[in-house]
Amino acid sequence: MRPPWDEPYWANFEAATRELALRQKHDRAAWETVTRRSRIVLKTYSTSFFLVTRFLPPEKRARVEAIYAAVRFPDEIVDSFPLTAADQLALLNAWSGDYDRALPLPTVKARLEAGIPAILAAFAQVVNDCAIPPAHYHSFLDAMRRDAAPQPFATLDALIDDYIYGSAIVVGYFLAYVYGAAAPGEFDRALRGSRALGIALQLTNFLRDVGEDERRGRVYLPVNLLHREGIATLDLSDSAQLPPLKRVLVTLSAAAEEHYREAECDLDAFAPDCRTAIQACIDVYRLLNRRIGSSAEGVRHRESVPMREKFLALPPSKYWRLPLAYVGAL
Repeated sequence: MRPPWDEPYWANFEAATRELALRQKHDRAAWETVTRRSRIVLKTYSTSFFLVTRFLPPEKRARVEAIYAAVRFPDEIVDSFPLTAADQLALLNAWSGDYDRALPLPTVKARLEAGIPAILAAFAQVVNDCAIPPAHYHSFLDAMRRDAAPQPFATLDALIDDYIYGSAIVVGYFLAYVYGAAAPGEFDRALRGSRALGIALQLTNFLRDVGEDERRGRVYLPVNLLHREGIATLDLSDSAQLPPLKRVLVTLSAAAEEHYREAECDLDAFAPDCRTAIQACIDVYRLLNRRIGSSAEGVRHRESVPMREKFLALPPSKYWRLPLAYVGAL
């Protein structure tokens, strides 16, 4: 289940983060304050991604934590805040405007002093420092707007082009710019690998959350796959739908597996100091994907990977980093 960070909690978190960061005398200290707070967001919402990011070098890890917080908050607006669609869109539009205001400002502290939310103040620094195309974040926010007014997706290609591109592929691109390439001529391959991994991760998350998404009025399973199995309208309360729905999940799990394989093929395109973390991400989420594809419990059960299995999927030579991460040393 999702952590209970409701809208007031996020507002208090933002206020406390802003106060701590503005208290710092130097911009570097303000940046470190916001990224440490962003690490709390990551650790709270995603045990798996928190674990794999511990294998990144510190500066890149801090940038990834800033990215995670910047995508988590808009996602929570449409997933968790008990607001009307109109109010969700208004919040997303205001957030988008703050992002545009943040980009031309020179420092984290300058952005905070201009009233930019702390998470965006740090994220804008990442965008500028890593030369991430600013339009990518707008594509992400467009995907969040689509969640406020859900529509079906006719095919898997439509799902990827019309939603996953914004919700996950561009986030993978953010990370590629942070990770860097093994050589200048390899960056296109790194982007290709990021695209494949973004698709794989998003498909796995969709398959895990079919029931949760249905309660929100969303269906991310392609209509043509549902129709092929005789499902006109998804209804998880209809037990007759469960066997054919299981076949849909197996099909999509196999599609995700193919994208994990493609991502792995391009792993060597990334900077060497990031490959352990990327491989760990592939391995941990692939475990979840395979559990979903082989589960006998069906979509009424939200599949997860036990912590022991996650640890076994991580590089043994790096285990020492994990206890330190949990006590805040990393």
